[in-house]
Amino acid sequence: MSRRMARVVVPCLTISLAGAACGTSTSPGEAPAKVTPSKTAAPTAQGATALRYTGAGTVLENSHHGPQLCTTVAASYPPQCAGIDIVGWDWKAVESEGAGDVRWGRYRVVGTWDGRRLTLTETPRPPAADTPPPSGGDHDTRFASPCPPPRGGWRPVDPAKATEEAAQETMDLARKVPEFAGGWIDQAYLDGLPSPQASTAANDPARYVLNIRFTGDLAGRERWIRQVWGGALCVSGAKHSEAELRRVQRRIHEELAGIQSSSVSTLDNRVEALVPVVTDELRRSLDDRYGAGVVNLEGILRPAG
Repeated sequence: MSRRMARVVVPCLTISLAGAACGTSTSPGEAPAKVTPSKTAAPTAQGATALRYTGAGTVLENSHHGPQLCTTVAASYPPQCAGIDIVGWDWKAVESEGAGDVRWGRYRVVGTWDGRRLTLTETPRPPAADTPPPSGGDHDTRFASPCPPPRGGWRPVDPAKATEEAAQETMDLARKVPEFAGGWIDQAYLDGLPSPQASTAANDPARYVLNIRFTGDLAGRERWIRQVWGGALCVSGAKHSEAELRRVQRRIHEELAGIQSSSVSTLDNRVEALVPVVTDELRRSLDDRYGAGVVNLEGILRPAG
């Protein structure tokens, strides 16, 4: 385990169709809920039919829907799926698996996008092999504490209050403050440990750094938290509160046509949204509405080279 695998100690803030661990979602096996188009709608046929797009992942067809490039796949057998409709699919042209009325497989697809569906222009082929995640001491530096280490390094100031119970109580208190912007744990002490040792040593409140973010003035925040938490602590600032980002998250699900999933990123202090196709026009529209960078878009389909 590494910082990349550290537990975020705030609850997931995900409206999910893309494999997030928690949140509310459209049920796999059902068609995605229709979203009323608006000024921030996905590109329409007038602006996108001349372009070819590509994507990779599971394609699945069942009795509820035709072939779809899945943005989520339920861990069941046979699997269930919700995602982007595909036009021109021929199961006879590809290798696939089947069970009952369900047929599926993993493919790279290329086609034109009309704002609602992908129309194939090439025969699907196997996707590129997945790159295995780093192991051992490799870590995701985004979990690093933004505060400078204290003299003598990160260590508890009151070991009796460096417990899981104290950490949970601290987060419960912090969430009640309107300026709360999220929290996570930094487990840099795991760097360099072999995986078996790292797994045993992980999530030790006497060794990790509890990170908590707030908007506004930070004066007195650490002193207030120290009444409960005695472990290593980093209190840092953020531009947007968690409550503000959650409001934005709810609004984009009401306003953005075709959105597949969204989540609130504590580390990046923004809303992440998964849409079929990302355009400059769509980015500008969201920046104008919510502020530059408040919503970060990721596309399921990308322009084909």
